[in-house]
Amino acid sequence: MFVRMIRGAFARQWKKMLMIAFTVALGTSLAAAMLSVMMDIGDKVNQELKTYGANITVVPKETSIVSDLYDVEDGGSQTAYLNEDDLGKVMTIFWAFNIVDYAPIVDVPARLDDGSGVTVVGTWFNHHMDLPTGQTLDAGIASLRSWWSVTEGNWIDEQADGYTENDAMFGKAIAEKLGVKAGDTVHVKGSKKEADLRVAGIFDAGGEEDDQIFTALDTAQALDDMDGKVGSIEVSALTTPDNELAEKAAKDPGALTVDQYETWYCTAYASSIAYQLQEVIENSVAAPVRQVADSEGNILEKTQLLMVLITILSMIGAALGIMNLVTASVMERSKEIGLLKALGAQNGAITGLVLTEVLLTAVAGGAAGFLGGFGFAQIIGHTVFGSSITIRPMVIPIVAVLVIVMTLLGSLPAIRMLMRLEPAEVLHGRQ
Repeated sequence: MFVRMIRGAFARQWKKMLMIAFTVALGTSLAAAMLSVMMDIGDKVNQELKTYGANITVVPKETSIVSDLYDVEDGGSQTAYLNEDDLGKVMTIFWAFNIVDYAPIVDVPARLDDGSGVTVVGTWFNHHMDLPTGQTLDAGIASLRSWWSVTEGNWIDEQADGYTENDAMFGKAIAEKLGVKAGDTVHVKGSKKEADLRVAGIFDAGGEEDDQIFTALDTAQALDDMDGKVGSIEVSALTTPDNELAEKAAKDPGALTVDQYETWYCTAYASSIAYQLQEVIENSVAAPVRQVADSEGNILEKTQLLMVLITILSMIGAALGIMNLVTASVMERSKEIGLLKALGAQNGAITGLVLTEVLLTAVAGGAAGFLGGFGFAQIIGHTVFGSSITIRPMVIPIVAVLVIVMTLLGSLPAIRMLMRLEPAEVLHGRQ
């Protein structure tokens, strides 16, 4: 009998049931899309922010001490250096898989033929490495400085045929000063050796780099007889936004309890990755670039908050739509409900009947909406991040609970009306 009554209700009010299902599907699709993107957005936001440079810098311990004492960025003329042989150790830390790029930097003062000074920066461009894990990595400033605009020529490609260690990238300002273009050669003199640098490309960085010349690490080191020395290492890593534990550990890891230390060390905070870099690179101090690290956390938190608000608003909107549709349905069936009450049906049984009808409709609409939300999430992923969104298993039960709560809240006014309905008044046409 119960099943027949539900079947009859669907047959008579299929248009309203279809509208309820459609309303639930719309709310569910938006909620499923936002939740899926929100739970998968962390790595993607971090990956997008990697295009704005390194978020961890490793410098010699002595340089860091001088910088702290005199409150300057480089402590004046650099006298302490890192060991070039330690560069490969960067990929041996616990969070090696989170390191997406890094590059050594060494600044060497040199002179041009006209007697003016210039800074020659030795680095990697797209240095190829075969890692012990069997993976490969092309690391260097070509991706760390992806926002640089190459106005003439091209980025140096260390793996291309015809590449030589005397190839160099010239900043826009120094190139204009010298009047050179791609393919020209510039003679530079270091304190120990000289070199003829070929202009492979000219870049516009919009900063002090425009007055500098970037070339191969070995070439710059040779100018000042600095074989095996590195001034700093810039590291770009996928990190987890800082919380209270990360901030506490950044000040003093020794102040953590054993459990706190293990949690911090085994979480990809910028501070824990920096700490692990210090462990493997001799006489070094590694620290997050606070502007970048803080920006990552703030952007991620605000983006997630926005998506939560959109999800809540979509649920509220769907619940209001369900409220109107279910209330209209109960009003149309008032005589049927009045007759059931007159025949002895209790409020609980009638409420269960109506809720069963609405919930079955909502389940169908929710399933369709979830599939639609999955597609919507992929559109967001490919449009905004250029990659697909991975649907986390946790999204399914969360969306299911939201659909049930949304449906029940939307049905409450109709249920209250149903329970107050008097059969005598309805059957005599007075209600």
